[in-house]
Order: sequence, then structure tokens, then C-alpha cells
Amino acid sequence: MKQIKIYLQYPWVVSDSSYYKYLINNPPENVEYITTKNQKGVIINKRFFWFSNLLKKMIRKITDFLNLPIPNAHLTRSKEKYDLIHCAHCLSLNNKNPWVADVERLWSLWVSGQNSIIGKKIVREILLRKNCKKILPWTNVTKNEIEKFFPEIKNKIEVVYPAVPLVKIKSKRHKEINLLFISRYFYEKGGLHALETINQLTKKYENVSGIVVSEVPKEILNKYSKNKKIKFYELMPQKELFENIFPISDIFVYPGYSDSFGFACLEAMSFGIPIITVDSLLEKKL
Repeated sequence: MKQIKIYLQYPWVVSDSSYYKYLINNPPENVEYITTKNQKGVIINKRFFWFSNLLKKMIRKITDFLNLPIPNAHLTRSKEKYDLIHCAHCLSLNNKNPWVADVERLWSLWVSGQNSIIGKKIVREILLRKNCKKILPWTNVTKNEIEKFFPEIKNKIEVVYPAVPLVKIKSKRHKEINLLFISRYFYEKGGLHALETINQLTKKYENVSGIVVSEVPKEILNKYSKNKKIKFYELMPQKELFENIFPISDIFVYPGYSDSFGFACLEAMSFGIPIITVDSLLEKKL
């Protein structure tokens, strides 16, 4: 069978998501992703992480204020030969090459102008092009959003759930029941409620301890650091998480209030760790 070469198109230089790292490292059979050297997963460098998010928020805020109809669509520039373009939660402006796009939420199809007549028209025209082969939402919620907004492309939409490989690292022996919370976005992912829950349970039960891996605000850290049964860590590489944190964790406490799709939950499940979360989906642009 022919080896299919796929160009991975990002809205920025790389995509700040572990999804594409998993996809590159575990591609479908007979598929090869090209131009992927810079894709290292989520951003964990503290300064670059906050600068990147601040820049994105400023761009969206300014363009939203001006109500500019700007689609989240980009041209693919590569000297390498490929058979298909895979757009990482964005759209393609190429007129000839076939392309597909995975979509996190409806709003990710625009930089701004989602609710403007012109903005909607521009994105509709891109989606109706013949070389737009498939739109692949991460969830049924997103699928329903897109179908409601663009019923003309219903036949192009197909849900493909993100996945992570099973981990071969074995759990490490430990005496306590460790409750774990991990997130780069402390407040948005429910870190305050997770930490308060962990704090109460560690005080109530002698054999319960807590692990928090996040950028915890100083005032919150000062309040809860008095509880010596809770260990706080700053953001760390995935390898370190997989080798030292997940293997000693027993329950993943993750409200995830602003998640479109909680990859942290999949990673915990890959270790066989049960999850406590909430049934909540908020419309946020992070």
C-alpha cells in the first residue's frame, strides 16, 4: 500500500496541544507526517507560555473589537511533496491540494468575525471548496455546532475523537492514596476547587495525600502550602510527568471547567487512573 505523506498545517509556528505530538508519534498505518520537527507538545516554558497566550488574547481582543471578518485560515508553503494537508484546528487557503481539518470548537474557525455576515460567508466559501475533503470535530458537541452554523457541509463532517497510546510505565509503590491535579491554567481548569477538595480530604484521612502540578498563584500557594501533605510542582516536561508523577498517583481530580476536550484525562486513563471531574462545557477562548 502507498505511503501517504501529510503536511501538518498549524495556525502558528506550532500548535500548543499534545494532540499533534501523539498523532505524529503514533500515525495511522501507511501515513507519514512531514515538517514536524518543531512539534514538541504543549508549551511548558513559563515565560513563553504566558507571552504566547497574552499575544493570542490581544490579537483576538483587538480584532473582535473592530469586528474584523478574519478566518483562521492559512496558506501551506512547503518545498516537500505531500498528498494531503491536515490543518491543526484551522482552515486551509490552498485552492488545489486536498485538505482536512480537525476542529476543537466552532469559534476556532475564525480569528474574529464569527457572528458577522461577511465573516460567516468567508468561512462558508472555504468549507464548500472541493478540495476541502473533511471537517473532523473532536466531539459531538462541536459537530452539532458546525452543522447548525453550516448545514451545507453536513456530509463533510465526521467526529474523530483524540486518543493517546497506553503507557508501559508501571506504577510505583507508595503508601498513601495520592490525589492528583495537573493543569497549566490553574483557575480555568478548576484548580482552586480541586485544591480545596484535596486539602479537606488530606486533613480528614491520614492515608490521603495530594499532588498539584500547575502555575499556582502566590496567594493560593501561601494559603495551602501550610498543609505538608500536599506537594506543589511547577510545570514540567511530559516525560517527567509520565515517569515520576502519574506512576505514584491514584485518583485524578480535574474539574476542567473550560475544556473543549480534556487531554489530561486521557493521559490519566492511559495509566489506569480513575478520574473525578464535572459535566461542564464553557465557551471560552483560551
